[in-house]
Amino acid sequence: MTHPPFFIGLMSGTSADSIDACIADFSGSAPQLVATHNEPIDADTKASIHALTVSGRDELMRMGHLDQVMAVAFAKAALKVIEKAGISRDDVRAIGSHGQTIRHQPEGEYPFTLQIGDANKIAELTGITTVADFRRRDMAAGGQGAPLAPGFHRAMFGQTGTNTAVLNVGGIANISLLGSDDSVIGFDTGPGNTLMDGWVQTHQQRPFDADGSWAMSGAVDEALLSSMLSDPFFTAAPPKSTGPDYFCRDWLETHIQGVADIPPAENVQRTLLELTACSVALSLNDRDLAGTPPKRLAVCGGGVHNSALMARFTELLPETEVITTASLGIDPDWVEAFCFAWLAARTLDDLPGNEPAVTGASGYRVLGGIYRG
Repeated sequence: MTHPPFFIGLMSGTSADSIDACIADFSGSAPQLVATHNEPIDADTKASIHALTVSGRDELMRMGHLDQVMAVAFAKAALKVIEKAGISRDDVRAIGSHGQTIRHQPEGEYPFTLQIGDANKIAELTGITTVADFRRRDMAAGGQGAPLAPGFHRAMFGQTGTNTAVLNVGGIANISLLGSDDSVIGFDTGPGNTLMDGWVQTHQQRPFDADGSWAMSGAVDEALLSSMLSDPFFTAAPPKSTGPDYFCRDWLETHIQGVADIPPAENVQRTLLELTACSVALSLNDRDLAGTPPKRLAVCGGGVHNSALMARFTELLPETEVITTASLGIDPDWVEAFCFAWLAARTLDDLPGNEPAVTGASGYRVLGGIYRG
């Protein structure tokens, strides 16, 4: 039986700014990114998403409503990228939808992770088979359900004989260490953009700090930085993953209130940028975690557009060449969406999508639920 050649990947990250949609072709010798589309998330929906990452009134009703709102948005993004590609729905074998993360609690007696954006609705609105809920099968097998990208990173960027790290700087930052022997390990390093974006939104009424310009108008508050880096997450051994429900505004305020002199807002922003840079560098310089520092660090995600942050990676990692994934053949803005197209293809071909060495699962598992179009 001949299957349609294309897969769609849908990704909405913890920053909840927009939905990334891409069309991928895995039928040739090398996977191809065929078309891309970015579907903005309106301000009210974004606020509703962020409100659900912490406990509040009438959560169940709000979550049920938002589950449907996001499903409509995901379906819209999928249909628009099909239109851009100039193909028909019949040419798409499946959609892989990450969903919108609301909570991620990988520790405790009953760990759980929750992504919304009803896949039934996506399949119904598009008429295309949709694969979703990728994380929970890994978690059921004793894993953390995240990060899921390292397997994809190895497939796309791994090169025998070359030690490479791939860093995604979204709301949360995660890293994949691709060994020269084709091995892979990976873990979340801590906050990426989430704390910086939240702080600049509060104090400058902007969604993000373009190029880190506001941050660089301030100075690092060493006491605040030391306090934040003392969080046990940063020194915990993998497997480890986290989310904006942990590295949230309350977490930040606790550390700000704990220093003797509360710093001005621009100094806090500068210190948050330094927190992201230092937490990544500490992970890569930790011989127990990363072995020898990687030959190169390929960065993707929204953080690549923060030139101040990219400069700090270069300064803190003198033994490592800092590049973006564009140098390895994939635009850094589309790596995550591409990943979920790949994961959908793995699921429909009955192939595992997790990496037990990364998540801590008891073995390889085929991930996700399949919702027929």
